[in-house]
Amino acid sequence: MNIALIAQDSKKELMVQFCIAYCGILSRHRLCATAGTGKMVSDATGLSITRFLSGSQGGGEQIAARIACNEIDLLLFFRDPMIAVQPADYASLLRLCDVHNIPVATNIATAEALIHALERGDLDWRDLVR
Repeated sequence: MNIALIAQDSKKELMVQFCIAYCGILSRHRLCATAGTGKMVSDATGLSITRFLSGSQGGGEQIAARIACNEIDLLLFFRDPMIAVQPADYASLLRLCDVHNIPVATNIATAEALIHALERGDLDWRDLVR
């Protein structure tokens, strides 16, 4: 599966810790990420990650374009709910996930549920709808 990783600044360390914990599962899939998140995760885990631009330079939009083209199967997007006004491109990214039936986790609890489903093979249904 193609898995995209995005984390807002205050959640990058949480993403790193998540990826360290689930490195064995993630290593069996193709990973991509925004620049900062990808660098931090790759440096900490040794995972091979295709890195796009930073979020502020359009990395989220690059991932959104891949979602629209059915090139992403799962999005782990750790965002900070304490930021009062989220950027509009994040709402667009999440809308695209809904439109294209992309499983998305915006917090650690949901990410763990999805990663365990991925390990069990429960997310293979995507092959049926493509």
